[in-house]
Amino acid sequence: MTDQEILSRVDHTLLQATASREQIKALCDEALRYNVASVCIPPVYVRPVYAEYGKSLVICTVIGFPLGYAVTPAKVLEAEQALADGAREVDMVVNIGDVKNGYYNAVLDEIKALRKACEGKILKVIVETCYLSEDEKIRLCGIVTEAGADFIKTSTGFGTAGATLADIELFRQHIGSNVKIKAAGGIKTREDLEAFIKAGAERIGTSSAVRLLAGDTAGQY
Repeated sequence: MTDQEILSRVDHTLLQATASREQIKALCDEALRYNVASVCIPPVYVRPVYAEYGKSLVICTVIGFPLGYAVTPAKVLEAEQALADGAREVDMVVNIGDVKNGYYNAVLDEIKALRKACEGKILKVIVETCYLSEDEKIRLCGIVTEAGADFIKTSTGFGTAGATLADIELFRQHIGSNVKIKAAGGIKTREDLEAFIKAGAERIGTSSAVRLLAGDTAGQY
């Protein structure tokens, strides 16, 4: 697998609370230079990044991040504003409390509401696997599929653990044919990148890929 084949699947990510405008600009410049799939940045930076880079850069942002327990109308408004500001992809966090309570209809309705708000754009659903049982993961695969989301995503990167190859395999067995997989959290080596892609991840969310594949002068945040 070539470096570019890997980079073309990377959502080049910087979501730390302390991320500065200078760091976001460096991330975006690297994204253009190395032809990654997108930049994944905090919602507050979407408008200025779009103003500077326009459609030359695919902007992804996060909704209900990182805990997922905002009410659905707030998530919908957050997504609508992000898209108006120039985002083309949205990664939403499910309401994990609803999952743990078994309120699966509420989880489905929320994802459907975000799907409607993001019509024509890419919607990825973060299920935060580190907090879920296997049965809950399987149930969410069905819900994400039924809701019409484009991707199921393993993790925020802010939970107690990140992506695992076992979860990618589990997703592959239980998602619908129109749903893709994004792995995120803890993917820090070239071997990790290749392993997750070969396992079935269409996208990788990471801040490390450009540094790993392009040399130590890149990806320093």
